Amino acid sequence: MSGTEPHPPAPHAPPVTRAGMVLGVRRVSVLLPGIIVFAVAFGAAAAAKGMTLPETLLMSGLVYGGVSQLVAMELWRPEWTWGAIAGLTVVTATVNARMILQGAALQPWFAHYPKRLNAFHLFFYTDANWLIGTRYHDEGGRDLGVLIGAGLALWVVWVLATIPGHVLGALVSDPRRYGIDLVMPIFFAAMIVPMWRGRRAAVPWLVAGFVALVTAKLVEGYAFIIAGSLAGALTGAFRDDAA
Repeated sequence: MSGTEPHPPAPHAPPVTRAGMVLGVRRVSVLLPGIIVFAVAFGAAAAAKGMTLPETLLMSGLVYGGVSQLVAMELWRPEWTWGAIAGLTVVTATVNARMILQGAALQPWFAHYPKRLNAFHLFFYTDANWLIGTRYHDEGGRDLGVLIGAGLALWVVWVLATIPGHVLGALVSDPRRYGIDLVMPIFFAAMIVPMWRGRRAAVPWLVAGFVALVTAKLVEGYAFIIAGSLAGALTGAFRDDAA
């Protein structure tokens, strides 16, 4: 005997089922009208910047950055320098950095699955996936198919809806004109309400919102996303340690 104790077996990962994928599509379906309009808006913005339809589809399909793609269009240049590329990279990375915290929040669930499967479904990981996955996991669900189904549905709709946007041009270039920009906040609010855990658990959310609003007033750009996320995460961590 070597004197060392054997490692305990890793927890068995729950199966990924077709029923879970269908459930994911159903849960994300409420978002699809808003996603379509935003994808159309991106396609129109890309056309206005001189991007061809294949280039636009490649950006939607491979980058799949949602809001960060619209931000990129605001900074798009007919001619590029290394400085402009670096600036665009920093801005889009800042907007998307929230996904690091969102992914970490569900890591204990993902950890039971093979790395290849996680690499696949995390390509389609979005804010909507995080919220749907968090609520589903809190309800006791463990089928990763829910995230896969929701992510695939959103990705397909996003890419396909880019086409009419590019063809129609600037017809829906500003979602705020039609109030479509409220779809995501309303959806998030409706999904978060059932996750209410009392006043103590609400403190990190309130801190995150306050810091984000103050940062948005003081700093131009999208730094408020990171500032609010970090403030909320740190507040939650310190309160848990003090409990």
